[in-house]
Amino acid sequence: MAELTALESLIEMGFPRGRAEKALALTGNQGIEAAMDWLMEHEDDPDVDEPLATPLGHVLGREPTASEQGGPEGPGSAAGEGKPTLSEEERQEQTKRMLELMAQKQREREEREEREALERERQRRKQGQELSAARQRLQEDEMRRAAEERRREKAEELAARQRVREKIERDKAERAKKYGGSVGSRPSPPTEPGAVPSSPSQEPPTKREYDQCRIQVRLPDGTSLTQTFRAREQLAAVRLYVELHRGEEPGGDQDPVQLLSGFPRRAFSEADMERPLQELGLVPSAVLIVAKKCPS
Repeated sequence: MAELTALESLIEMGFPRGRAEKALALTGNQGIEAAMDWLMEHEDDPDVDEPLATPLGHVLGREPTASEQGGPEGPGSAAGEGKPTLSEEERQEQTKRMLELMAQKQREREEREEREALERERQRRKQGQELSAARQRLQEDEMRRAAEERRREKAEELAARQRVREKIERDKAERAKKYGGSVGSRPSPPTEPGAVPSSPSQEPPTKREYDQCRIQVRLPDGTSLTQTFRAREQLAAVRLYVELHRGEEPGGDQDPVQLLSGFPRRAFSEADMERPLQELGLVPSAVLIVAKKCPS
């Protein structure tokens, strides 16, 4: 059965003659499959139908020889004149084979494009997962830094309270050593003129139990200090807090400040310094006044 030439086969399959000639010329007349690959790859090119500026391989408009196409004809055989004429059935059969070949090429192209699209989608999802993981690591680092900062602040607060308690104990020991006995057994110093002596009857009854009390201390220069203490802390803790924050130069040999209650007027003695704030009626809140201690 005689076969169609590559150019005739491409035209029979529906390709324009100019485009088919261009595909054969640009593929070096390597056969119909190479030409079909070129046509399918460049079908969307804007210049696909423009003629070639320079003939490649053979002059356009002349059928290539069998040696140029690599066909079954031997060298010297004519590609046009003297070629056996195909019957209609043979032409349809050869066209069918070409259409099947073109459909196969189209399927292969679609499968390749689908694989490429799947690979792009996989890369996109991978990048999204990496970005999400990086964002989560950043949030975890921020939460960890915040927790460490809270622990550090808590440790500093506990250390400050411990220093205050140690200072209270040192002051108690120094006063006991100075006065030659325990502070609790030492008689109270004389009450200042105009001060109301401390008496249990002046202390208001405690109606409920409080764990903390808020103390405001007014300084002689008109400023004030406010701090929250535990209800069972001694009044000496308040005096020590005032001594540490009243603005005087640290390290000096200074006498303890004198604390007074605002209303009713009352001067707290050294014995009162060892008593809890709750017992002195300063819970849940109280206002104290700092006065310079009178020289003995």
